[in-house]
Amino acid sequence: MPGIDKLPIEETLEDSPQTRSLLGVFEEDATAISNYMNQLYQAMHRIYDAQNELSAATHLTSKLLKEYEKQRFPLGGDDEVMSSTLQQFSKVIDELSSCHAVLSTQLADAMMFPITQFKERDLKEILTLKEVFQIASNDHDAAINKYSRLSKKRENDKVKYEVTEDVYTSRKKQHQTMMHYFCALNTLQYKKKIALLEPLLGYMQAQISFFKMGSENLSEQLEEFLANIGTSVQNVRREMDSDVETMQQTIEDLEVASDPLYMPDPDPTKFPVNRNLTRKAGYLNARNKTGLVSSTWDRQFYFTQGGNLMSQARGDVAGGLAMDIDNCSVMAVDCEDRRYCFQITSFDGKKSSILQAESKKDHEEWICTINNISKQIYLSENPEETAARVNQSALEAVTPSPSFQQRHESLRPAGQSRPPTARTSSSGSLGSESTNLAALSLDSLVAPDTPIQFDIISPVSEDQPGQAKASGQGGRRTNPFGESGGNTKSETEDSILHQLFIVRFLGSMEVKSDDHPDVVYETMRQILAARAIHNIFRMTESHLLVTCDCLKLIDPQTQVTRLTFPLPCVVLYATHQENKRLFGFVLRTSGGRSESNLSSVCYIFESNNEGEKICDSVGLAKQIALHAELDRRASEKQKEIERVKEKQQKELSKQKQIEKDLEEQSRLIAASSRPNQASSEGQFVVLSSSQSEESDLGEEGKKRESEA
Repeated sequence: MPGIDKLPIEETLEDSPQTRSLLGVFEEDATAISNYMNQLYQAMHRIYDAQNELSAATHLTSKLLKEYEKQRFPLGGDDEVMSSTLQQFSKVIDELSSCHAVLSTQLADAMMFPITQFKERDLKEILTLKEVFQIASNDHDAAINKYSRLSKKRENDKVKYEVTEDVYTSRKKQHQTMMHYFCALNTLQYKKKIALLEPLLGYMQAQISFFKMGSENLSEQLEEFLANIGTSVQNVRREMDSDVETMQQTIEDLEVASDPLYMPDPDPTKFPVNRNLTRKAGYLNARNKTGLVSSTWDRQFYFTQGGNLMSQARGDVAGGLAMDIDNCSVMAVDCEDRRYCFQITSFDGKKSSILQAESKKDHEEWICTINNISKQIYLSENPEETAARVNQSALEAVTPSPSFQQRHESLRPAGQSRPPTARTSSSGSLGSESTNLAALSLDSLVAPDTPIQFDIISPVSEDQPGQAKASGQGGRRTNPFGESGGNTKSETEDSILHQLFIVRFLGSMEVKSDDHPDVVYETMRQILAARAIHNIFRMTESHLLVTCDCLKLIDPQTQVTRLTFPLPCVVLYATHQENKRLFGFVLRTSGGRSESNLSSVCYIFESNNEGEKICDSVGLAKQIALHAELDRRASEKQKEIERVKEKQQKELSKQKQIEKDLEEQSRLIAASSRPNQASSEGQFVVLSSSQSEESDLGEEGKKRESEA
């Protein structure tokens, strides 16, 4: 026989929608069995009635045949052969009538009794248990709703005790009723087969016995087949008895083990909180707003599936997406005087949901589980081990350390000099060699009682004086719509490098030193410790744009630049030694007009497993900026050389033109002195007036030509 489908009795206490859905399938199967068995019962009852009618008819036939000889027919005579023949037929039919009477008795015992017992006892038991279970389930829901409405501010011990006892009683009643109901439904699967096969077996055995009484021509193969069916029925009956015994023992064990779980808020010492979960399921009360100030609470079954939070109502076949909890934020909140409430906010801040847990243990486990899923720990090979390591690292991060010298004593080689200010690569993880700090104390890195800023500046706020001077904006107000003036050009428009990262701002604080990565590590520790102490879970998400000129924090929704960090002012950057999602950088800004008034501020962020990539990108940007500066200086030097050459060429051309002009003037002077020399020697020529005028005109023309 094939395997029997069974309801899981162990999951009756959880009462999940999957279990309810599976219960619905079994209830539908029970209804179908009931309808089918009613039809089969009517058919077999007709057989039984027909067999009784056949037995009575056969007996009447035999009686009539016996009375044939007593009949006096007007046209018939005495026919002794016919009478003897009919008497013989009467004997045979009378024997057959006796066989039919025996067959009717056998059908009543072997066919009608099992199916009647299954119909009147087993099916009615299922219906009765179903009604009792529905009543218990409704009572439990009413008790849970009453318990959920208990006031946190105005606690009444008497009312709380009565409500708690009501929840305990109703839950225990529902659990016990549900277990017995499941047991009855599981047993019904066996009884169904027995109720189908046993009447048929009785019917066939009765027919075989009937035919054996009248004839021995029945085939042995049919007998063997019926014998096999009888053996199978016995095996199923033995298996049913064994399984019923096992289920009864399971019910007893679960009743004893589940007794503490009937309480809505179990003892945390007996049931400790598991903070390393990456999957969780259970009932939560969800807050739904119905108006401006009114709201309702609906109890639904919630479960995590990968990076999604799913919800499923009773009666639903499958769950639906409630919220994407990748990179989300979750925190405990106070809502409408209800206990154990927490709020989930999506990564983009557009969607939030307030849920209420049933107990303090569930409340803390839900927050821890969603936090672990938000960090995408579920994608690792061993999620629970990874979550345990991350939580341990977080606990170590918030543990105060007396000094950096003790914390890094085992990691630093002695006698090594401290390098100048340089980029700290992402490979500086735990276990790598780092430079010695030579007894650098905690107070020399971060000043005690330094205030921590947990939120970034609003897009419409004024720039700080130090940042304005460092970025060259001169206190200009940021446009809240992300628009610039008509003649303003984006500083990063011509930048070679454009890399965008999703980051969440953890906090910033002023530091005393900016020449070693331990400054960033200590700032991370203090900010994480402060967040843990003050229960600050919300983080502002931004887009970090890395260019060759600056680092920009951009609002992901409005694309407004929240903060601008000039790249030359970023003097130090590093990732966390263990948690590579954390990174930070130190910004050196001028706090006054003189160069000596410099202040260093360390900014700490969390990214999506991209801390090393961001540090590499910043290092690449600084290298590109350095090469660009060198190229610019070389280009300016080349232009200066070309300008000097051009100036020298102009001076040389001007000198040549002066020499040419002087030579021309000396030639003209020599030409004009020749007539004076001839007259001085006493050679005179008498010219007419016309000739003298022509000679004057000719000399003037020569002068013009020479001048030209």
